Amino acid sequence: MSEAAKSDLEKVFADVASNYQGSDIDLHATYAKMRAETPVLEANFMEQLGVPSIAGVDPNRPCYTLFKYDDVMKVMRDSAQFTSGFIAEGLGAFFDGLILTAMDGDQHKSMRNLLQPVFLPETVNRWKEERIDRVIREEFIKPMLPNKSADLMDFALYFPIRVIYSLIGFPEDKPEKIKQYAAWALAILAGPQVDPAKAEAAKKAAMEAVVALYDAIKEVVVQRRTEGAEGDDLISRLIRAEYEGRSLDDHEVTTFVRSLLPAAGETTTRTFGTLMVHLLENPDVLERVRADRGMVNKAIDESIRYEPVATFKVRQAADATEIRGVQIPKGAMVSCIVSSANRDEEVFVNADKFDIDRKPRPSFGFGFGPHMCIGQFVAKTEINCALNAILDLMPNLRFDPSKPAPKITGAQLRGPHELHVLWD
Repeated sequence: MSEAAKSDLEKVFADVASNYQGSDIDLHATYAKMRAETPVLEANFMEQLGVPSIAGVDPNRPCYTLFKYDDVMKVMRDSAQFTSGFIAEGLGAFFDGLILTAMDGDQHKSMRNLLQPVFLPETVNRWKEERIDRVIREEFIKPMLPNKSADLMDFALYFPIRVIYSLIGFPEDKPEKIKQYAAWALAILAGPQVDPAKAEAAKKAAMEAVVALYDAIKEVVVQRRTEGAEGDDLISRLIRAEYEGRSLDDHEVTTFVRSLLPAAGETTTRTFGTLMVHLLENPDVLERVRADRGMVNKAIDESIRYEPVATFKVRQAADATEIRGVQIPKGAMVSCIVSSANRDEEVFVNADKFDIDRKPRPSFGFGFGPHMCIGQFVAKTEINCALNAILDLMPNLRFDPSKPAPKITGAQLRGPHELHVLWD
């Protein structure tokens, strides 16, 4: 990979993290205080932290922020009362409105049923054996081994991109192009800005990335359809997909794939990095997982509860309603602080402890209800393969004491920026 391609991708990744960093405060202590004193805040809490809403919240609409588990669960479950169509005005505007998270009602149900089979465990497990595990071990982990040290965030940035773009169906013999596509995808995430001085330039860069990414994907879609779309890749499967007599045309396949890409690598990168920080901060837990690989998925799920990458979700009230005695008018925005709900002490015992033995119950790291992330099983499978490979091939893995200890930061898109380790 050229230094230019590497620096471009790493710069955009850092820019996105900076964009959603927010105020430098103890978020979890703040959330605990809000749960106790103001569980329903009549304001946009994330806006107060300086975080742009990727949902494109209209400043003229009132916004209410929820911090308690039961309230967030109620909103996430009820997609008729708490709708998502407004997302098409914000981040969805970069995708011609054809984005699953911006759909409601029958349109959302129909499109999700059309796409869902592509993301079922049966399909992903076949990918796991044939592609994901091999790529992670042979192309990434084994070449690192002689060095006995690394910044695991370098690995975390590149392996999800390499894997997901292969699964989508991009040619595997053009790694430079894949890095460019990934940089474009991240540039789209940086489109929404709070700082007016940065907003115009960021939106221009995002729109240019949107067009460039569309053209690149459309080329592959047309080629796959011409070839008969017989492969097991995502694009071929989307071309073949059918639900109640409905199938997708080239524009729909292209636009849907484009809407996946900003989160496809980004979320996996940060989730993996955060998981590794938690395990390395708890060496006894790391060794338990090394000895019993049946604990790998428990560790992943607990890390997603404890420090989710996507820290809040936004919905819009379809009708006037009431939450904890607070009147929510029709059309108001409702911001659900996932990071707070996931540590609600009334729901999770020792909620502020990373505990892989805790009794499983739903958390909101990948959303919940009808809009739960459709690609979460792919992301978790990638992380499962990466952790197993590291446990197999990097004995005595530990933090590098000569480098700064990692910090999990960000009011949104949360995770570590560096993760320096050593192994024997």
